[in-house]
Amino acid sequence: MHHQRAAARLSEAVNLAAPQHGTGDLLRIVIIVMVLGCALTAWFLLRGYKQNDD
Repeated sequence: MHHQRAAARLSEAVNLAAPQHGTGDLLRIVIIVMVLGCALTAWFLLRGYKQNDD
């Protein structure tokens, strides 16, 4: 029950923050952040596999 009230409050906050925008802008921002996060995570993990041939 508590999570439903929290979700309702979050939805209301999003609606108050951007009443003139639809969900498209929010979804676009979420997707961009996810792609950048995946790229950053891949870079962080793969940089350890770099071989130093001195």
